[in-house]
Amino acid sequence: MAEIVNLKRVRKQKVRGEKDAAADANRVKHGTPKHLRQQKQAEDEQAARHIEGHRLDDAEDEPRT
Repeated sequence: MAEIVNLKRVRKQKVRGEKDAAADANRVKHGTPKHLRQQKQAEDEQAARHIEGHRLDDAEDEPRT
């Protein structure tokens, strides 16, 4: 036999789960102190510069033979 399900309760659980997910995202977005956000941004920019500095020249400029 199938289990009896209260649709109202299931609907409320779904809404509650969505709200919890949104709250988690907001905690991550707004819960980080400013100096840590700035430090993370600086580290990301430094890593991007490091990778960009190690890139090879584009091969598109030279025709292949």
